[in-house]
Amino acid sequence: MKKRFLSGMIGLLAANPVLAMNLIETYEKALSYDSGIAAARASFEAQEAATDVSRANLLPQVNAFGEANYTDTESSYQNADFTTLAYGVRLSQPLFRADAWYSFDASKFQSEAARAQYNLAQQQLILDVASAYFNVLRAADTLTTARATEAAIQRQYEQAQERFDVGLIAITEVYEARASYDDSKSQRIAAESDLDIAREQLARLTGEYTEELDNLRENFPLGRPEPMDPSQWEATALEQNWTIQAAAFDLNTSEANLKVAKAGHYPTLDLNASYGKSEIDGLDNGTLLVQRRSSEGTTTEAVIGVTLNVPLYMGGGTQAGVRQQRSLVTVAEQSLETTRRDVRVNTRSLFRTVNTNIETTSALEQTIISRRSALDATRAGYEVGTRNIVEVLDAERAYYVALRDYANSRYDYVINTLSLKQAAGTLSPQDLIDLNNWLSASAPGIEALANDEETLEGPVGN
Repeated sequence: MKKRFLSGMIGLLAANPVLAMNLIETYEKALSYDSGIAAARASFEAQEAATDVSRANLLPQVNAFGEANYTDTESSYQNADFTTLAYGVRLSQPLFRADAWYSFDASKFQSEAARAQYNLAQQQLILDVASAYFNVLRAADTLTTARATEAAIQRQYEQAQERFDVGLIAITEVYEARASYDDSKSQRIAAESDLDIAREQLARLTGEYTEELDNLRENFPLGRPEPMDPSQWEATALEQNWTIQAAAFDLNTSEANLKVAKAGHYPTLDLNASYGKSEIDGLDNGTLLVQRRSSEGTTTEAVIGVTLNVPLYMGGGTQAGVRQQRSLVTVAEQSLETTRRDVRVNTRSLFRTVNTNIETTSALEQTIISRRSALDATRAGYEVGTRNIVEVLDAERAYYVALRDYANSRYDYVINTLSLKQAAGTLSPQDLIDLNNWLSASAPGIEALANDEETLEGPVGN
């Protein structure tokens, strides 16, 4: 089970400057800019300090004291005024305080829960950065296909207008082409807006707007999850998932707090010691002179002892506190069980989703080839009069939709793979470094495919 910060992996980033491409740079900017990770770090540090505060209740307490008193006494048998000065140190050491020990245990469990939450926040930042990064690429590809679709349909519309002008087709085909062209234009406008929004989401994490991002290479392999057994992924998740660990430490904290509440019935024993001096000045006249003179001067006093306190009746508050904490333990137990069930289902679902992404990408690769062949055949049939304009327009749209879906399936694979590792508790900055090796500024992306008149043939790993 991991017990240390994932931030220890960040040193790999500096150790591999040649890998510092856009995805890594984005992550590094998010580490220093994102307020969520900063809040998680501060929360963990605050809880560590709280543990030190709780420990202090078990350690000696040493205080220096000093006091000055002026006394003026007048009576039938005594008339005096004098000044008393006292100073020294006091020591108090708890010998038996069960509530303080259990509170210290609870504080340590809370610190471990905060550590788990901080590690979870670091993993979530990795996933958020990757998701935002590839969502920008996804939106850019959608815009590319929307523009290509608009351009292709515009050409069909212009050709339909020309054929109508020479009397080769009816006006209805022109109307069909114009309607499709207007629809493609609206989709392009929406795609432009989606791209701007995706960039805003990425800028929220990094504090900077980036126009160009490295894209996945065409030979990026879509590998199967290792191991290829969902039960092993589930077992790893139940052991290492940070959400489960945080919930488990919360349960430990509740159980320790229940012991604190029960300790309200236990006696307490403290060691007390003091050493000090007192001085009396001013007893030099008045009645009872001999007695006063014998009281003047400096007195040194050292005291050591123990204090026992046995609670007998506290108004029923102790019993009520025990009942309250027992119920809170039940809440923590059920929350932990719910978390385990959610993680179990989520891990298995992501395992299947990643494998589905691989199969889908392979199928979409063949779909592009088929759609391209169908488009060419439909265009040829339209030229000789065996196909109409609606069929051509549908074939155009289907081809570009296949291109878009193919790109989306690769991005889905990347994000779902990272999500699976997060569910298992194994996600680290090293995963971004490995992924960054498959990014390149010269990767053509979907734009080259959308503008290419040839069919796509590229490898998809199994």
